[in-house]
Amino acid sequence: MPFLDSLTAISLLLLVGVLCIQASVHNYAGDKFSRKGNAFVIHGGSEGIYYSHPNLNDSSASANGDAYIRFEKITFRRPQEASNFSTGLIYAILFEVDDRETIGGSAYGGQRAICCTADLAKLGACKEGEVIHRLSTTNPGWPEVFGVSFDVNEETSSMQPRSVQITRTGMYNLYFMHCEPRLVDLVVEGKTIWKNPSGYLPGRMAPLLNFYGFMSLAFLVLGIFWFSQYARFWKEVLHLQNCITLVITLGMFEMALWYFDYAEFNETGVRPTGITIWAVTFGTIKRTISRLIILTVSMGFGVVRPTLGGLTSKVVMLGGTFFVASEVLELVEHVGAVSDLSGKAMLFLSLPVAVLDAFFVLWIFTSLSSTLNKLQAKRMTAKLDIYRKFTNALAVAVIVSVGWICYELYFKSTDIYNEQWQNAWIIPAFWHVLSFSLLCVICALWAPSQNSMRYAYSDDGSEEFDKEDTLTLIKPSPLSTKDVSELNSEDVDLEEDKTE
Repeated sequence: MPFLDSLTAISLLLLVGVLCIQASVHNYAGDKFSRKGNAFVIHGGSEGIYYSHPNLNDSSASANGDAYIRFEKITFRRPQEASNFSTGLIYAILFEVDDRETIGGSAYGGQRAICCTADLAKLGACKEGEVIHRLSTTNPGWPEVFGVSFDVNEETSSMQPRSVQITRTGMYNLYFMHCEPRLVDLVVEGKTIWKNPSGYLPGRMAPLLNFYGFMSLAFLVLGIFWFSQYARFWKEVLHLQNCITLVITLGMFEMALWYFDYAEFNETGVRPTGITIWAVTFGTIKRTISRLIILTVSMGFGVVRPTLGGLTSKVVMLGGTFFVASEVLELVEHVGAVSDLSGKAMLFLSLPVAVLDAFFVLWIFTSLSSTLNKLQAKRMTAKLDIYRKFTNALAVAVIVSVGWICYELYFKSTDIYNEQWQNAWIIPAFWHVLSFSLLCVICALWAPSQNSMRYAYSDDGSEEFDKEDTLTLIKPSPLSTKDVSELNSEDVDLEEDKTE
């Protein structure tokens, strides 16, 4: 009997639910069931949880070694006009992602269903109108299934508070389900609390707490080096070095804010919105300024030309657009209930940022090529050498970025159920490491020193360099009738002189 095929209808629900991270305290404030196949479903949460360590030595109350999922004040509510009949069970089903095949089934290899159909009932596999589930063969006692029902004239039905101890590391999923078509306006209220042995951070976010602590220390070390050089040679400081100082300062604040954000989240189970918004904003400002600095340096600003001329407004416009697009994407991704956002919406918000990044890269390397050619033609060897090293560093960063993007796409496309959640933290961490490494290279190339001024723009015979770049930005005005007549008379006089 082909009952419960390799992939069941619950797999389709997992695609929606497990791709996003929520807070460890999942609140349900009148959430309404939606129809999925022949069932009505609410996704209650998905998180990676490590198994319990009862003897973990930690003074923090949130890190007492217990790992559990606790149900608190879960209440189902139906309208008064729909309370004139009794119902079957409304289920809360908690399962580990490897046990997803234990939910739902099909008869004779036909269409999969979550609720028991007449054909499955005839086979004696389940009772018609109930959610299909069976015990796992590899994880005894799972999935955990709880149910409540409504009596006649009963408008609310509540689950008993309970805690489910986690004794096996895995990605756990919670769904509320029922099979009663007459309960189309049924809603759920209450909350569930998901806890790891070390605190309330979801399992795939937990390693980032230590990572941001490490990055905060790395920025501190870089800042000490840079500010010491800055203080020693403050009379020789260039405008570019002031901009680098700003980027380092923003990076220090960003990493510190992310660390405190994750530490608070781990302690309370609720993400601190204020700290998160500040961390996102500092990070977005840092990335925007970093891109603008790299672009203007590639154009030779402050090194081989005093101004950007007519390009200033275009550079500012590109930076402003990138800031807005990136800020919106980051706020939506990190603030609030992430799982409320569909994959298509995330793609819609990510696309402008990706396009603007590509435009930055294209403009940067086009400008670098032009600047290198002109430096070589003018035989400015010191500046040419530092620009070649700068170009090589950018080229390596771009190549590594493209390679990592390909790996990230492969990782996400082959891990649709987040079974590799323990390694997922590496994806965002890599981008922080890459940007920090590039910043270190830039700091090494342009560190304040007693010879800093040799890389600054000077007016010693290089005016033609700037004039050539700005000529194309100057639109010639039309000649007046008087000017034309004067030119014509001059031509006539020249012709007369020649004939004489």
